[in-house]
Amino acid sequence: MSVILVTGICRRHLSSIARKAQTRALIDRVLRVDHAGEIGAVRIYQGQLAVLGRTQVGPVIDHLLDQERVHAAKFEELIPKYRARPTVLLPVWNVAGFLLGAGSALLGKEAAMACTVAVETAIGEHYDGQLRTLMADGPDGADRHKEIIQVIKKFRDEELDHLETGLEHDAEKAPLYDVMNKTIQAGCKVAIWLAERV
Repeated sequence: MSVILVTGICRRHLSSIARKAQTRALIDRVLRVDHAGEIGAVRIYQGQLAVLGRTQVGPVIDHLLDQERVHAAKFEELIPKYRARPTVLLPVWNVAGFLLGAGSALLGKEAAMACTVAVETAIGEHYDGQLRTLMADGPDGADRHKEIIQVIKKFRDEELDHLETGLEHDAEKAPLYDVMNKTIQAGCKVAIWLAERV
């Protein structure tokens, strides 16, 4: 009888340890990819601003950049707080983000805004998936992850505002809008997949 009791206690203890490890891995993955994404977004808007900063759309891009800087700073704060690790791909994100932003801006204001729409669409969907995952992380997932959930909800809503801003500034008038949109979204999904793991 006592062997059965001890075995049951050990199983529960091991299950608890495994659960904590899974949660820790989840938080690490969430913070790593979101930090990388916000750094990439900062660099995209910096690239767009380098090309279009002195045009009529410059102040719009500058406003988007300011919000992305706030997002990146928040994840910079959360990473050490939750003992997560940033992606080792940050140098790649810095260069790729700037090139995507500048490259889209070189094609004109509409293409820069099409880039914004594509990126923010992918990020909005990504944040929605993270929210579902965090809330489903056990019976108390919403309570345990309250701070991170609140941050992601706020940032998701702001990213969707950026998407609307892009549409309001003629994103859909960009040459080859559909191709550009799908290509950039696919690139974002690959970047998300990589940043979650590396």
